[in-house]
Amino acid sequence: MNAFLEAFDHVIQLYNEYVGGYLILALLVPTGIYYSIRLKFLQVTRFRHAIDLVKGKYSKHTDTGDVSHFKALTTALSGTVGTGNIVGVTLAIYFGGPGAIFWLWVTGFFGMMLKMVECTLAQKYRKINADGSVSGGPMYYIERGLKDKLGVWAKRLAIFFAFAGILCSLGTGNMAQANSIADVLNTSYSIPVVYTGLAISLLVFLVVVGGIKRIANVTSRLVPIMAVLYFVSAIVVIGIHYADIPRAFALIVKSAFTGQAATGGFVGSTFFMTMIWGVRRGLFSNEAGQGSAPMAHAAAKTEYPMREGFVASLEPFIDTIIICTLTALVIVLTGVWHIDGAVKGVGMTVAGFEEGLGKIGIGFIARHLVAISLLLFAFSTIISWSYYGTRTVQYVFGDKAIKIYYYVFTLFVFFGSVWGIDLVWHFVDMVITFMTIPNLIALLMLFPVMKAEADGYLKLLKSGTFKPIKD
Repeated sequence: MNAFLEAFDHVIQLYNEYVGGYLILALLVPTGIYYSIRLKFLQVTRFRHAIDLVKGKYSKHTDTGDVSHFKALTTALSGTVGTGNIVGVTLAIYFGGPGAIFWLWVTGFFGMMLKMVECTLAQKYRKINADGSVSGGPMYYIERGLKDKLGVWAKRLAIFFAFAGILCSLGTGNMAQANSIADVLNTSYSIPVVYTGLAISLLVFLVVVGGIKRIANVTSRLVPIMAVLYFVSAIVVIGIHYADIPRAFALIVKSAFTGQAATGGFVGSTFFMTMIWGVRRGLFSNEAGQGSAPMAHAAAKTEYPMREGFVASLEPFIDTIIICTLTALVIVLTGVWHIDGAVKGVGMTVAGFEEGLGKIGIGFIARHLVAISLLLFAFSTIISWSYYGTRTVQYVFGDKAIKIYYYVFTLFVFFGSVWGIDLVWHFVDMVITFMTIPNLIALLMLFPVMKAEADGYLKLLKSGTFKPIKD
């Protein structure tokens, strides 16, 4: 079995190094740059408007959809805030050095535009079912939006995307999360990964198959609390090293273009390695361009697709620009990224918080803080991605296949827990490209539609047509 997994990992690495990595670099950020220029950087100029929409300033209870703007945003965030912010950042630094964080920021900034575009299109081409519920996502805007341009190939491309979505739900939203939970519990409490895999698999099974939503509800209530504690703890560590903050930012920017000499755990030493690891982990963190979040945003209540696009643009800002930066600064400021024997994965995050909080005598809480935060963040992400998976399964196979999918999904939670960290993340990087590339191609082809949506909405906004709603 080990020989098979090693061979499987080798094939995946070849794809990621010579095919997937180049395709993502060629499409992801350039597509974000293209849209940003053509739409005059709406992710910046209309940032305040996006916040007003989340606050419900223009919302009506009679709007078509299943959930509010705020609920759609928090649902999508629950699927993105997690492993990428705690483990993904450390892996980016471990393999790409501090400069990888600069490219993670670049991916996040232009990802704000990509999220705006894909979620606007998801709203425009969503399907209202017979029971009044909503189905939406890239498979619908690929099929419906590109039908005139691609003919029967539009449906085929949509099906390919949906298949990729199924694989991504098993990798991105499942195995990577389970692996991180098992890793942190083993690192902090020496709990064997097999035991963690069995326990997490059982909990996921009870929620997605058994319908015991109380577990997910408890998690959703605890996640905000842990998010605040993690945020505050990171600010404390950064504050302790406040004098070194300018130096840390200078190191990140300089290393982004020059590459940092390999020392300790840092194994990436070239410009390309630095850039690709930043882009990869940025994509994993905020999922902008991947096409997962549009499935949640398609259900938002609104009569104007562009509104949900503005709301969605806040996700990469919150997830990548803010939260990932906090983790990165903890790692860089404390210097744990380049010490001899630097630990790969969540252990580096724990070491950073231990070093920082240790200066005020509470370093002992670091492993508990990171372990509990990651456990809750990752578990909520697994549950959110089980929803994304059902949308893609339903699109390809119909409702009857959802039950079978739930069993497969639970099984992959266990696989993710017991497989090695390298194999899991190599698999994740591979399947993300399967989902992202067809989505980005569709976004580029649908530019005229998006441009018309943006121009039409902004014209109404400037005319004073929209009035604040107080009900």
